[in-house]
Amino acid sequence: MPYLERKGKPKIHYELDDFTDPWRKAPMIILQHGFGRSSRFWYSWVPYLSRFFRVVRPDLRGLGQSSADFDLAKDLTVDNYIEDLVAIIDALNVDSVHYCGESMGGILGMVLAAERSERVRTLSLISAPLYIHAQGQKTFAFGYSSWAEALRQLGSTGWSEKVNSATRFPAETDPGLQRWYAEEMGKSRVEVLVALSGLASKVNVTSYLSRIKAPVLGLYPSSGPLTDQEQENLMLSRIPKIKIVHLPSRYHTIQNTAPASCATQVLYFAAQHEGIACHE
Repeated sequence: MPYLERKGKPKIHYELDDFTDPWRKAPMIILQHGFGRSSRFWYSWVPYLSRFFRVVRPDLRGLGQSSADFDLAKDLTVDNYIEDLVAIIDALNVDSVHYCGESMGGILGMVLAAERSERVRTLSLISAPLYIHAQGQKTFAFGYSSWAEALRQLGSTGWSEKVNSATRFPAETDPGLQRWYAEEMGKSRVEVLVALSGLASKVNVTSYLSRIKAPVLGLYPSSGPLTDQEQENLMLSRIPKIKIVHLPSRYHTIQNTAPASCATQVLYFAAQHEGIACHE
């Protein structure tokens, strides 16, 4: 259970899954979770990727098993998240990684790829918006005065249960998955989620797109609730090397409802640009 420890910084937890041949120096891929989640949400992807890539699954500061011992008002920033990611890459003793981020994790990946292009070999985005549009923020408020107030009133688990049926999962989704998802998000401290909602409601990474040099794969629902055609058009027109693939869904959480499809797409995309075979 590795931790990144730095003086004066929160302790960052990450999981390392490595089933590559021990005599090879296999490339690394970071799987970064989104809002309120943790490294555990990638469990279904690990079997597909870890035979050919060393898989790193960090918990964002304040979430999962990473420390929340910092000033939420001042230190929960995009810049600090990028600093944490670069520090993990340094601690792993590699020059660059393949990066895959879902939702908010993809937002951070776009900033990382633009600001620290030498550290990102490929960038894969899973249902990652450029910004949370007004309708999305209204949905997340669920009739309360704001997204933050909904979190305070409903709590982490209660809020997640409402989002599950509103934007994440079709009605026929295994109820066990939906219950597990809400319970896992329920482990997140509500004050961290409130601070994160403030950050997520303001962030807009459109200005970073033209500076992304790495090849980009975007996996998106065909008509998702948070990512619309306007945002996709911005990505297509501004990111120099991008490919967007749609999965037939109206729901946001394609990485959990279609893990084999998503993970396989990311595996072959990263392997193609790494110049390695990913079949046996």
